[in-house]
Amino acid sequence: MTKACIICVAITGSVPRKKDNPAVPITITEQIESTHAAFEAGASICHAHVRNDDETPSSDPDKFQLLKEGLEQHCPGMIIQLSTGGRSGAGRVRGGMLSLCPDMASLSVGSNNFPNRVYENPPDLVDWLASEMQTFEVKPEVEAFDLSHIHQAVAMNRDGRIAGQLYIQFVMGVKNAMPVDRDVFDYYVKTVERLAPSGLWCAAGIGAGQIVVNEWAIAAGGHTRTGLEDNVRWDKTTLAPSNAALVSRVAELCEKYNRPVATSSEARKILGLRPMVSG
Repeated sequence: MTKACIICVAITGSVPRKKDNPAVPITITEQIESTHAAFEAGASICHAHVRNDDETPSSDPDKFQLLKEGLEQHCPGMIIQLSTGGRSGAGRVRGGMLSLCPDMASLSVGSNNFPNRVYENPPDLVDWLASEMQTFEVKPEVEAFDLSHIHQAVAMNRDGRIAGQLYIQFVMGVKNAMPVDRDVFDYYVKTVERLAPSGLWCAAGIGAGQIVVNEWAIAAGGHTRTGLEDNVRWDKTTLAPSNAALVSRVAELCEKYNRPVATSSEARKILGLRPMVSG
């Protein structure tokens, strides 16, 4: 297999930085430095949240703007994907940064259980977020926590609420949601191939399941996500010293399966994004 593999790095989630996970970048400066190292290691997409001064998740567009500007300067060409996830706010606040016109943004198209709460994605909010992404020419990365989310993404693509080529990410290993299960993973792949033959998919595993799902995705010809957000977020402790270290181990898996690591320019072509801006 010689198909290039896109590596996404999710640099930070919502877990406070404690003595057990000092590698998690919190400030804008730390996030830029950590992303730059991951970019040098082979990541072509940065999936990003921002934090308040007390380390809690933030939806502040000004912070997203500072992060976006720093990444554009220090990681030229890297695909910037901002999170519209529910941990940083409620309702339309979650999409307040879409007017910054990042390359991509995450889009959860349905609700599901998290370890201690319901991750709510009501239909009217999903439709609004999708509409804002079209308005500002932001490509959605659909985060599928459940099989129904794949079906919903396909339906939204068919009726025009999600434009262009679908990009669906399977999220596996969240407690109380879909476990890391090989039969389920294989069925997800078959479902995307059946319902959206021109669509693309990637996969992310949570906690100890991260490296397992990384290998499944690479071996099956898809793309994959790694990073401290997924590695730390759910078990409260880090399993790696840095985002760059996690990207490096994914790059090693790509070599194992004869998958070239996609450069940012290649990833943009694969995903149908606007080309890199030079200068």
